[in-house]
Amino acid sequence: MITESPTLVVESFWNTMPVRTEVVMGTLVTIQVVRAEQPQAVNAAIDRAFSWFHEIEQRCTRFRSTSELMQLTARVGEAVPVSSILFEAVRFALMAAEETDGAFDPTVGSRMAARGFNREHRTGHVAQNPAADDSGSFRDVVVDQAQRTITLTRRLTLDLGAVAKGLAVDAAARELQPFQDFAIDAGGDLYLGGVNDRGEPWSVGIRHPRRDGELIDSLRVSNQAVCTSGDYERVMSGDGATGEHHILDPHTGSSPQSIASATVVASGAMLADALATAVFVIGPERGIDLLARMGVAGLIITPELERFETGELSRAA
Repeated sequence: MITESPTLVVESFWNTMPVRTEVVMGTLVTIQVVRAEQPQAVNAAIDRAFSWFHEIEQRCTRFRSTSELMQLTARVGEAVPVSSILFEAVRFALMAAEETDGAFDPTVGSRMAARGFNREHRTGHVAQNPAADDSGSFRDVVVDQAQRTITLTRRLTLDLGAVAKGLAVDAAARELQPFQDFAIDAGGDLYLGGVNDRGEPWSVGIRHPRRDGELIDSLRVSNQAVCTSGDYERVMSGDGATGEHHILDPHTGSSPQSIASATVVASGAMLADALATAVFVIGPERGIDLLARMGVAGLIITPELERFETGELSRAA
């Protein structure tokens, strides 16, 4: 049996594994543990894992005016003390932006909203984000490690979607590490711990970007995260939206068109998710170079179905 997400499929053996699914962070999150010799301990760990998703969503979403993130955006020019969760999400996002020369930029929130990405995917709630300075960039966000503060030097709307879900996956994975063998699927952001119930690395199928219901490849993964971004995800509609999708090039203000699907395999989901987004922006050749430089594995598919990949991918038989 397999469970399906917008971009990936991962094998599942629900008849032998404790499994739980909840709707959180705008998607379906499924957690399963291979063996449950201590069912009470397993269930308590799954509870804690899901609590990370709920807590991180409450603090990092731009779809709720009451979130800590949106409260931060209202205090321009102030050094605002923030929670460790929000600080880590913003700090990592800025590091990713610096490493990718702004191909990944968390300050695109207002531009995303203006293009129709202001509706929470599953609940349908429309975010009422305040007006922001679209000429700003990640360089207008200052973090103070010692004081644990964040300062916005301009009125910006931060979009942490590409790191917050990965942060939640990574936090959940830490809760499940004592059980070694487990799987987390957060709407296509995966972490696969240990092995499946046959004692083999997990098999992950990558959705074909142009043929519904088909896979374009499959990988073997153990103790790693897998994240895929595709140009078929949450396609915009309306006048002038042809070819636009959920990834925005911060430099041009439009959706990149040179990649159909980008899959990244890394030690953590926050890193994999951010790099999958950045790769989409910079294109296949430079994208593969970036993944190699960062020491992660990846597969990029162009709209013409041309493949670019690193040499570290482990394919399923």
